[in-house]
Amino acid sequence: MSSIPLRVPEDALKWRLPYKSRVGMAALIVGESALFTIFVVAYIFYLGRSLTGPKPSDVLEVPVLGTICLLSSSLTIWRAERAIENDRRRSFTVWLATTVVLAVCFLVGTALEWHKLIYRDGLTISTNLFGTTFYSLVGLHATHVIVGLFLLSAVLLFSLFGWIDQRQSDRFSVVALYWHFVDAVWVVVFTVVYLIGR
Repeated sequence: MSSIPLRVPEDALKWRLPYKSRVGMAALIVGESALFTIFVVAYIFYLGRSLTGPKPSDVLEVPVLGTICLLSSSLTIWRAERAIENDRRRSFTVWLATTVVLAVCFLVGTALEWHKLIYRDGLTISTNLFGTTFYSLVGLHATHVIVGLFLLSAVLLFSLFGWIDQRQSDRFSVVALYWHFVDAVWVVVFTVVYLIGR
């Protein structure tokens, strides 16, 4: 009786189950995507149906600086991911701190925009349909940025105390995934509200 040696491909030996937190975050992102889709559709549906009050073209200015800050933060957090994977802690802290600063700049820009809209232009959430859908959609996104900023700040604090190293790279990649999602959503919100909607 002859026997054939069993050869297992090397790739099969390297395969492992996905990190469970990453799977959980992916599931959360799918759910959040559905939520954002509803808000975006509502914004588009009610666009131009306001009977009174300011129109988007009257009051909205394109937030170029805030957009640059937020989209740049995807690059800096990616650099932070690479740094912690290679156990370069100092570089990780620098890139993460840069990400936090960029996120704060974006939120400050949003706060200034809302202050102008409310106190100078008289647009509140109850002014008209535009106000309702605008603050709902942009506010939902800003809430996600605040949650992400809280997570990033907590990681940064741990990093400053030296509690982060290569062993936590998988956990940090989950936070980074959330942040990339927030940035991707902003591309949609920016396009719909500030480019198409004006």
